[in-house]
Amino acid sequence: MLSAEEKARYSRHLLIPEIGEAGQLRLKNASVLLIGAGGLGSPAALYLAAAGVGRLGLLDPDTVDSSNLQRQLLHSDSTVGKPKTESAAARLRETNPCISLDLHPVRFTPENAVSIAESYDIILDGSDNFPTRFLANDTAFFLKKPLVYGAIHRFDGQMTVFAPHLGGPCYRCLLSEIPAPGAVPSCAEAGVLGVLPGIIGSLQAMEAIKLILGIGRPPLGEILIYDALRTSFRSLKLPHDPACRLCGKDPTITSVSNTETRADARCEIHDPSMQTITPAELKARLDSGNLDALLIDVREKEEWEIDHIPQARLIPLQTIPAHADALPKDTEIIIHCKAGMRSARACEYLMSLGFENVTNVTGGMDAFRKL
Repeated sequence: MLSAEEKARYSRHLLIPEIGEAGQLRLKNASVLLIGAGGLGSPAALYLAAAGVGRLGLLDPDTVDSSNLQRQLLHSDSTVGKPKTESAAARLRETNPCISLDLHPVRFTPENAVSIAESYDIILDGSDNFPTRFLANDTAFFLKKPLVYGAIHRFDGQMTVFAPHLGGPCYRCLLSEIPAPGAVPSCAEAGVLGVLPGIIGSLQAMEAIKLILGIGRPPLGEILIYDALRTSFRSLKLPHDPACRLCGKDPTITSVSNTETRADARCEIHDPSMQTITPAELKARLDSGNLDALLIDVREKEEWEIDHIPQARLIPLQTIPAHADALPKDTEIIIHCKAGMRSARACEYLMSLGFENVTNVTGGMDAFRKL
């Protein structure tokens, strides 16, 4: 039963006929696994905790970085450097001491996905990479649990509920194959408006609460698209794909361990013929004053203006084809970006044109700054 403290805390819920005390008890007895305690996980976890969802699982292998604070409201200056699960747990206990928290400071992998997720009623995906999204989807499918999905990019967001066992499609009906390495920039590369994950993450929390209470209609078979610049929402039909390799008529995926879920979460290009150099090695050559190479930065102008290596020349990745003819083939070309993904694609492209002496900086500016 609800305690007197809980009745006072949730009094505004108890006044709603569709919730009442019975609904609040359903929330109290429910559990949600949040994959990611970052941009989407922050608002989702805060609202689920405040609403009285009895048990929340927080899964995130990362530590808090100062660049997170612009949008990840679970964290603060005082928790920079601490595990995100611990930082999030401290904030959520302040929000609602009546709930229980399970901390999973690990990466979500095919080896641990089922054992972690099986005890939760709902999975809420706040991840930021394609392999984890595929893994969350496949895990939810095999466990027959709803997956509340969200994604963000700069000024745009999307949200839906994937639940084939309830008659809807799965994530693979939306995206049948994983994008090529580096083809889609992450938020760390492309940027994201800080308020945006608050909107999408709150919508995810709303859908999770509706599913727990059994009220309203979840967006099965449709995906909600939010455009912040136009202040507009639109809903697109997302039909079930009868040829889906997971939930289709003739499925070929039989476990959570498959090509997509085992892909590199960083979506890096692994070409054994590509020459690489570490940031430390690059710094040593720069410090010696004898670089003897053309250093190219393939990030965007906005990233360059924040900081850059003085000896580097800015040629954004999308403009590499237009500059290729003017680049020297008799000189070593060293290419870097933010984390090593876009630069790998640039190296791959130049190699396809016959450039034999191109080198990728592994880890990019992220690693270079730490030296």
